[in-house]
Amino acid sequence: MQIVRTSEELTRTRANLGPGTLALVPTMGALHAGHMALVEEAKRRADKVAATIFVNPTQFGANEDFGRYPRREADDARMLEDAGCDLLWMPSIPDVYPDGFATTVHVSGVTERWEGEARPGHFDGVATVVAKLLVSVRPDFALFGEKDFQQLVAIRRMVADLNIAAQILGVPTVREADGLALSSRNAYLSPDDRERAAALPRALEYARGTILDGTSVQLALDTGRKALVEGGFSRIDYFALVDATTLEPLETGSGTMRLIAAAVIGTTRLIDNIPV
Repeated sequence: MQIVRTSEELTRTRANLGPGTLALVPTMGALHAGHMALVEEAKRRADKVAATIFVNPTQFGANEDFGRYPRREADDARMLEDAGCDLLWMPSIPDVYPDGFATTVHVSGVTERWEGEARPGHFDGVATVVAKLLVSVRPDFALFGEKDFQQLVAIRRMVADLNIAAQILGVPTVREADGLALSSRNAYLSPDDRERAAALPRALEYARGTILDGTSVQLALDTGRKALVEGGFSRIDYFALVDATTLEPLETGSGTMRLIAAAVIGTTRLIDNIPV
């Protein structure tokens, strides 16, 4: 695996990868089995696989965890090499955002609610950095986990609107045995909070089952929220049924839907979603 750290090195290395298709797996590091599932799917889709590790400051709010976000560069590089990755780009912040950088990518419509409301400016940071990564690496495919479902929808919208020549692929969420979605932020959970955190996927699964059985959407959502409170979550930012394309909230079940949730347990904010 070739490791490059500057845009100049990336340009040269990308040109020398040879013929065939390239898949990109963008990450912020602190890799786990969910990231490795992206790499495995990338290997199935393309001849070569590139990954990026960049903890992007512009998608963190002023009071969020940019400073303490897990950073395990050597371990992450080893995992990617063992998984068969061909290229790893680990740029610095000045390389991605040089002095005088003044451009922001904003995706309207699908970013205003949910994470966009809870984390103002978050999706502008995501869209801007992903656009830069796609333009720099020039992959045929880029793979993102469905755990960050609103992010996936926003990136697909951005790529379509800007005519970026990369197919955006979503990969199903990888979960622990008790259903908790894998996340780098799970490392923040105390042992007690980790045990109680499984109430989140259980509440989503219960809501899905009751909606599919014909229970009113409002009752299913209210019951799910109550289960989170009883499970030890101190704050619920949202627990909603949405259209899987527009992310607009649904009062009755119809079409392709997604149950989405964000809630805080202890000091850790978790997000999750499941298809309906």
